[in-house]
This record gives sequence, structure tokens and C-alpha cells, in this order.
Amino acid sequence: MDARALIDFLRVMEHLKDAPRHCWTTGGRRESVAEHSWRVALMAMLMEDEFPEADIGRVIRMCLVHDIGEAVTGDIPTFLKTDADRVVEGREVDALIGGLPAPWPKELSALFAEMEAQQTVEAKLYKALDRMEAIQSHNESAVETWLPLEYELNLTYGEENAAFHPYLRALRGEMRRDTEAMIDDARARGIAPEPGAERK
Repeated sequence: MDARALIDFLRVMEHLKDAPRHCWTTGGRRESVAEHSWRVALMAMLMEDEFPEADIGRVIRMCLVHDIGEAVTGDIPTFLKTDADRVVEGREVDALIGGLPAPWPKELSALFAEMEAQQTVEAKLYKALDRMEAIQSHNESAVETWLPLEYELNLTYGEENAAFHPYLRALRGEMRRDTEAMIDDARARGIAPEPGAERK
């Protein structure tokens, strides 16, 4: 790749280091999009034994690039993101990868199309890990940082994405147990909404 093209692309990608996500770290600060993407990619690497049929290198690529549009748009939590937001983010992704020299525009466009279609085991695994990393991050953060709606959302988010594989179902089940323990503790301390309470 042309050195200047690489530097120009990296300058835009640097914004992902400063793009805050909704969740908080154990150290008490907002996590960044870059940190989320890194840990999703790490999770993918560690799936190699569980998914011998998958091209884990391809999954790692998906994990690393899946949120690059947020270098321009910033992060919008899934429960707030609209179809219009997705269109804007898609345009930004197209512009970012379209500015790269060949063969990257074609290769990355195909990768994003595969991720969107959710037909291959690689795309399904990436999506499940993306969702579960968010749950793991919430389980590691102080429950005081959760929004009221997350007491219900964190119990089910990503379950449908994990359903296609027994290992992912087991992993998601362990995360759910951790979430339940956090909610039980928060209710015992009187800081959690009761089940069925109106969410705002």
C-alpha cells in the first residue's frame, strides 16, 4: 500500500480511540470504540478451537473493521440506532474504504457485504462476539452506570446471535448468569428498578 494512503487512513481511524461507547470500564471511564473492536477481535482469535470449520483470520478482520464508520459518525448504542443512522454509517464506510488503493476497496466491500448478509459461519460468529463483548463490558462495569432499560436488555441482548452454536450458547449463558448476579445485588442494595418497572 502507498505509504501516504496508509497514513491518511490511519489518521481517520485514530478517531476510534477517542470515540466513546455507551459502556464504562472497570477503571471508571467510558470505553472507546477502538477498545471494543480490539477485544472482539481477541475473542475471535480465542474461538479457533471451537470453530475449526471457520476462517478465524477472516472473522478477526471483520471484528477489527466492523465499526470503522464510527470514526466519522461516533457511536450510537444499538437501542437508539435508527435505519437512517445505519444508512449514514454505511455511506461513511463506503467512503473510507473507497479511498484506499486496490485491492482494499473490493476486499473490504466484500467483507462488509458478508457481515451484513449474515449467511456464513464467519459472519455469524463475528456478530455474536460483537454483541457478547458488549454484555461482558457491562458485566464488568459498575451497575450504577447502567441505564434502567439495560436491566432487561443485558439479559437477552445477543442471545439470538449466539443460538447457532452450542459453545456460543454456553458462553452467552455464563454471561447471563453474571448479569443476573449483578441485578440481584443491585436490587438487594435498592439501586435497581424492579422487574416490569417503566423504562426511561
